[in-house]
Amino acid sequence: MNTAPIIARIPIVYEDGEALVIDKPAGLPVDPPRNGGTCLEDYFDGLRLGFKRRPIAVHRLDTDTSGCLLLARNPKAVKRFAQAFQDRLVGKIYLGIIGGVPSDSEGTIDFPLGKISSAEKGWRMVRDEGGKPSVTHWKVLKTIGENTLVEFRPETGRTHQIRVHAESGLGMPLIGDPVYGPEHGKSIGAKRTMLHASAITVQRDNKPEIAGIAPMPDDFVALGFSDG
Repeated sequence: MNTAPIIARIPIVYEDGEALVIDKPAGLPVDPPRNGGTCLEDYFDGLRLGFKRRPIAVHRLDTDTSGCLLLARNPKAVKRFAQAFQDRLVGKIYLGIIGGVPSDSEGTIDFPLGKISSAEKGWRMVRDEGGKPSVTHWKVLKTIGENTLVEFRPETGRTHQIRVHAESGLGMPLIGDPVYGPEHGKSIGAKRTMLHASAITVQRDNKPEIAGIAPMPDDFVALGFSDG
């Protein structure tokens, strides 16, 4: 049985009676890995913060992705937040570093995604006209050398949406991505897929909206991309 890591390693960027937004570290899976090891659930007892129930993750981030993750603090909140996702009342902003410089400063990527798999390469998401609609708005924030910091605002929440839209929509994968663009990660020594869930908002009836902001992670800053 895993021992919960120190709670201080999971910063809380928003808290009220029904929600927590945490700044999930890169490299920490949300769900228990198949081969064992530490995951976000190992922190949940420490994230009770005086409540009887453990919080529940309402959505998912890839293991490599850092940043804002919404947790519900009771079963009713789980249902309300799940409905908010369905009703598109949840706003999310991601920051990603791509290997290249786009010709435009902003735009919208709009093409459906489907899942393929093979025994040799495992599964991945690809552009698939018969797949689920997927829309991502993007804007260039800063370019350093051959790498560009991009703000992504997804309208939909498909698996690997931003990673595939960067690769197939912009033609420039996120650096460090081992599935959709490994050559770019190797060229600069990125140790993970450089994607960060920077902010999340959730609109609520008769209550202020939930709003969490996760600061720029250290490995982004090390490449010259700071909050300033």
